[in-house]
Amino acid sequence: MIDEFAKHTLHGRLRRDREALLWKLDGLSEYDARRPLTATGTNLLGLVKHVATVEARYFGEVFGRPSPEPLCRWQDSDGSDRWAAADETRDQITGFYRRTWQHSDATISELPLDAPGHVPWWPQPWSDTNLFAVIVHVLGESVRHTGHADILREGLDGRTGLRAEHEEQIDEEARAAHRARIEQAARSAATLKS
Repeated sequence: MIDEFAKHTLHGRLRRDREALLWKLDGLSEYDARRPLTATGTNLLGLVKHVATVEARYFGEVFGRPSPEPLCRWQDSDGSDRWAAADETRDQITGFYRRTWQHSDATISELPLDAPGHVPWWPQPWSDTNLFAVIVHVLGESVRHTGHADILREGLDGRTGLRAEHEEQIDEEARAAHRARIEQAARSAATLKS
């Protein structure tokens, strides 16, 4: 009973965060979806591509259920899963992510939480694992990168949130006042510590 509850709950959170990550692309130009927004090149479409690849590997290779999508060998990964090449379309990348969901969801649905898996890129003794640990790991990756996407999107146009239906109109004046209060608190703290 608890296993099914745990699986259902974790899977539900994963599904929610998948949708949230894709929502971060809504309404963006091709340039804004792809452009590097940090010193390390982090970008919104690249985050989607990366999370799709993570899911494909963990819910595929780890359980002997290789992804139907072509993936390079994990040993040959060169970081190209973190950004979109000029000839890759947004639809191709989001389509890859959605198709990966189907494969991942089948793995999660068909296997028990204690189903054994092997993660060859994890060091011993952790490389021999189970579905429960992999769901928790992938959920953590998804939450982390969806949070990155939220911050990047806020920097582009101020939009924040988890889902479109909960989005509120941006009140620029209220945001500016709130930010000014935080800035003042930071300056005051720095002065007190000096």
